[in-house]
Amino acid sequence: MRKKPNQSFNTRAFFFSLLRFPLSILVFFGRPFYYACTFLLLYIYAFSIISVPTLWEQLKQKIPKKGKVPRKPPELVLRFPSLSPSALLRGTPTVMYSGIAAIFMLTALTTFSYFYIFKDLPSPKELITRKQILTTKIYDRNHVVLYKMFKDENRTLVPLSTVPIPLQQATIAIEDKDFYAHGGFSLRGIARAMVANIQGKKIEGGSTITQQLIKNTLLTPEKTLRRKIREVILSVMVEAMVNKEKILEMYFNEVSYGGSVYGVEEASRRYFDKSVRDLSLAESAYLAGLPQAPSAFSPFGPTPELGFTRQQQVLQRMVEDGYITQEHATKASEEKLVFRADINDIKAPHFVMYVRDLLAKQFGEDTVSQGGLEVVTTLDYGVQQAAEKAVDQEMARVQRFHITNGATLVTNPKDGEILAMVGSRNYFDIARDGQVNVTIRPRQPGSSIKPLTYATAFEHGFTPSTILDDSPVTYTTIGSPPYSPKNYDGAFHGKVPVRIALASSYNIPAVKTLATIGIKTVVEKAREMGITTWEDQRASQFGLSLTLGGGEVKMTDMAMLYGTFANNGMSVPLNPFLLIKNAKGEVLYKNPCPADPQTNPCGGKRSLDPRIAYQITNILADNAARAPAFGMNSVLTIQKQQVAVKTGTTNSMRDNWTLGYTTNRLVAVWVGNNDNSPMSYVASGITGASPIWNAVMRSLLDETRPHTFGSAPDGLIKKRICVPTGTLSCQACPVQRDDYFILGTEPKTACKNETFAPPEQPPADGTQNQTPPTPQPRNIQPLPRNTILDGATTGQ
Repeated sequence: MRKKPNQSFNTRAFFFSLLRFPLSILVFFGRPFYYACTFLLLYIYAFSIISVPTLWEQLKQKIPKKGKVPRKPPELVLRFPSLSPSALLRGTPTVMYSGIAAIFMLTALTTFSYFYIFKDLPSPKELITRKQILTTKIYDRNHVVLYKMFKDENRTLVPLSTVPIPLQQATIAIEDKDFYAHGGFSLRGIARAMVANIQGKKIEGGSTITQQLIKNTLLTPEKTLRRKIREVILSVMVEAMVNKEKILEMYFNEVSYGGSVYGVEEASRRYFDKSVRDLSLAESAYLAGLPQAPSAFSPFGPTPELGFTRQQQVLQRMVEDGYITQEHATKASEEKLVFRADINDIKAPHFVMYVRDLLAKQFGEDTVSQGGLEVVTTLDYGVQQAAEKAVDQEMARVQRFHITNGATLVTNPKDGEILAMVGSRNYFDIARDGQVNVTIRPRQPGSSIKPLTYATAFEHGFTPSTILDDSPVTYTTIGSPPYSPKNYDGAFHGKVPVRIALASSYNIPAVKTLATIGIKTVVEKAREMGITTWEDQRASQFGLSLTLGGGEVKMTDMAMLYGTFANNGMSVPLNPFLLIKNAKGEVLYKNPCPADPQTNPCGGKRSLDPRIAYQITNILADNAARAPAFGMNSVLTIQKQQVAVKTGTTNSMRDNWTLGYTTNRLVAVWVGNNDNSPMSYVASGITGASPIWNAVMRSLLDETRPHTFGSAPDGLIKKRICVPTGTLSCQACPVQRDDYFILGTEPKTACKNETFAPPEQPPADGTQNQTPPTPQPRNIQPLPRNTILDGATTGQ
């Protein structure tokens, strides 16, 4: 319990009571009223100096001489004298000189006190009304602290009731033992400061808790006599304005405990990784000793033993003042303190800085750095750690390919929530520009942009079974050199359906498709689906290489684009926020998701026909369709899980991408070099981005609950197709599968059996063969034998 002040009368208490009266006038009525009262008192004082001698002379004249009895009592005329020069000059020399001297001295004293002390003196009310510097905290969705943002001072406000009694007692014992008895300052401390100032020394020590509060909040840190006097004046004024408990609470929230740590709550978390309410006596004594010299007493400084010596001093003072017994002090001094490691306190740094920029745009820089916001984000730190681990491990494996950096982004396509963001392999790697966040930097997407081209083509009559000619072609444009696209493997694959052309990422069919539907059409669709980097560019600025990654995009935009496919054609903007509160606890923003399909409060919009979105997803999830390029067992497949995925590598070997998704999780990955230098070699689907994608996606899926994309939406019909011809199947078709068509776009005719008639081969013995050879289509690239092309087994 705190020590109560002595209730008996004492001179010091009486002195402070007298001193509070004029200062209270200054606090509650303001400076104009205060100075009016001051000059009135000066007038009365001058009157007393001038009038008393005059009254004495009158009294002597009226008092009868010895032996004579007056007829009536003497009348003394008491008038307020005029203090004009003429009135003073008419008086006696004594009166005149006394009045002039009094007025001169008092005027000089008042003027001096105003300019030396009271001019520009802050109002003590600012302790309550001033805008306090507070720390903004960034949390993940499970309230894991990701980072604390502050400008110079890391502070969290707590009420005095949260501060444990031992910490209150320890602070009072070591900083201001007479805190509950004095009226704001210590006379002995002031005398010591004045002597030090006269001797030309620095003024230090002797300050009460109230004075320290004033010094830290309302005054500059200069050490001069003028500042000390102003500090005393304000301390008395504050004591007259608020009670001791409020002063102590403000002190605990203001005082510095070392570096950027301000206030007992942040100090407790910084040094002991716990809330201040949970501190022990030993920990309280240690914290109480820090404010005098935080750097010298810091456990992380060059002389940590000084902090323990200071702790012993605090405990001994507590014993002397009767707060604890010697036994308690001894036990506390023997307690082993466990300090939090002196480490960097930022988690998911690229995401935190991304969030910080968004907050600054919305609420302003000062509010973010000083306003004490509480921001609960969508990030899942567990997912973030898995993504960081996957990037780091794969980067270690592919360094020999001159690949130094990687990035990944994990989102929920349904509501746009960002679950993980790894902007570079190592945020703190300055040599490789680790602080660059690749997820929000424009890069060329390579073939990962092809689904956009084919989705646009589906809006113009193309279907998954439309046959494309993968053969040499050259495009000529006035003012530009001839353009001859090449496939990644350097080969030509003949006539292939859109399904295989997209899944196996053939370049030439994609370029021919773009040439058919038009660049402008694709650019407009890209803007609708979330690509922001093409908004200020005209379609004429792009060439046919656009479908191979010729236009730079951000990973965040690509996540929204692919999220549209995953979310049945609904484009939902990415959102990193769940809840934002101000320092008062008022809600500034609350995420309206999860989305209601009827009202769609997530802010999404319909940018693609859900039937087309399903067709694209079905193709990207078709492991058999990508087998000609990647094989049946590549890292693009996840056993027992149905996932849609697409890779992309630029011709210049500067960017390698993999993007894949389920119905509620999307993973985007990029590898390359921040300096844009080319990679030595990347085998698409084998090294680079794909293994990272596979590791992250597997960590998100539940092996016991296989994922599927569900049934097709209304208006999408299934037909048995002859893959080589793109028509309805016929009996002789060697490769058949079920495919999905928007009602009205399905093939109307079937293939002809004679198309697959075997060549004539007369038998050696002149007789006819009993078992004809397997028919093969004419001028069609054959698919691998025994390949399953059945939508029901997609992804297996």
